Amino acid sequence: MAKLKTVYICSDCGYESSKWLGKCPECDSWGTLEEEVSSASSKSSVKKKISNTRVVNFKDVEVEKNYRYTTKFNEFDRVLGGGLVKGAVVLLTGNPGIGKSTLLLQAVDQYSQYGEVLYISGEESPAQVKYRGDRLGLSGNNISIMSETEMESIYDYVIRKKPKVVVVDSIQTLYSSNFDSIPGTTTQIRECTLKIVELAKTHDISFFLVGHITKDGKVAGPKLLEHMVDSVLQFEGEEGLFYRILRSLKNRFGSTNELGIFNMEEKGMVEVKNPSEFFLSERDEKNVGSIVVPVLEGTKIFLLEVQTLVNESPFGIPKRVVQGFDRNRVQILNAVMEKKIGLNLSSKDVFVNIPGGIKIYDGAADLGVVMAMISITKGIEISQKIAALGELGLRGEIRKVSFVDKRLKELEKLGFSGVYLPHSNKKEIENNSYNLKMIYLKNLAELAERMR
Repeated sequence: MAKLKTVYICSDCGYESSKWLGKCPECDSWGTLEEEVSSASSKSSVKKKISNTRVVNFKDVEVEKNYRYTTKFNEFDRVLGGGLVKGAVVLLTGNPGIGKSTLLLQAVDQYSQYGEVLYISGEESPAQVKYRGDRLGLSGNNISIMSETEMESIYDYVIRKKPKVVVVDSIQTLYSSNFDSIPGTTTQIRECTLKIVELAKTHDISFFLVGHITKDGKVAGPKLLEHMVDSVLQFEGEEGLFYRILRSLKNRFGSTNELGIFNMEEKGMVEVKNPSEFFLSERDEKNVGSIVVPVLEGTKIFLLEVQTLVNESPFGIPKRVVQGFDRNRVQILNAVMEKKIGLNLSSKDVFVNIPGGIKIYDGAADLGVVMAMISITKGIEISQKIAALGELGLRGEIRKVSFVDKRLKELEKLGFSGVYLPHSNKKEIENNSYNLKMIYLKNLAELAERMR
């Protein structure tokens, strides 16, 4: 009988220790070492193969012209960087029931035009997968379903059949019989993913891995998993709403921080082709405490509404409630407004909201937040056809923003009539023609003067 051995493995970096430690000495993370019991002979039982490694000169490497698989979902392809790269390993995460399997089933039906596609379901039977596919109206051509969780069996089948695309739903259900630990542990996730990466890179087979997330919203399993794959996509959605946001967190073959918007309907996921109109619905002709900002997410411009509310605080400590924007950034903007234009917000409750569930990381939204704050405090109406873009510095200066031409064209396309923007961007766009009234600002004092 093989001797059992207890090891402690860091869930963040994969560091192994023979005893439990509060702090991982490799990545300095606290409380991440997890106990695992394995056979002492398990590692020695794994056959070591000596591969004839072939070294190729960089100039001699051949790249196919059509090295990406595309679908009818333009938003999905754009988030992937223009399509699924052959031999890529993509990790898709999200809350339970948000629609990960539904989206991948619809994508699988599109990828089947390139050849055989394998759907490995570790959580559902083939009949359950087929039932969902029929509800989504899938053709089912060139799609094989495999209900298996042993990595060695999956490896042998993929080597023999060599499908074009493989979906693993989910990576936490797979296990290798070479290790005694249960599925979902750090060792099993790491070893199974290593096998999948080997298959992908050796045989140019593309893989989608569905990953569970913890209650903190992080990918379940070792942090090493995110480093091993080529792309990490996160599927998000507010509870009770039908839209879904597909966000790119990592992509070796495209831009990061890309966003794709989908609607969950009876027939599955339907892409929202004009997200700006989607997020700007139900606005009044004149708005107090609200303005539109063009923000950059990856390579796409989104027009989002910034809503603010300021009330007298009935208690000693004023509230700062922020949704969809950086709370610390709001504190900084409040301090600059109080110092430079005398707008007293320190004793008042301040609320900032970005409707639609998208969180703004773009600094160009600063000017919009400031204008909305001034508007709600002084009761100044802002037309729904007016937008703002610009970053605010601590000296009250309105700083230059990037991709201003792209932002202005998006505003123009949706029928906006005017825009507040930094004076430092004037030279960049003065030779271009727009159907927009440009209101250039140098600092916060000029803005306060115009909004009197």
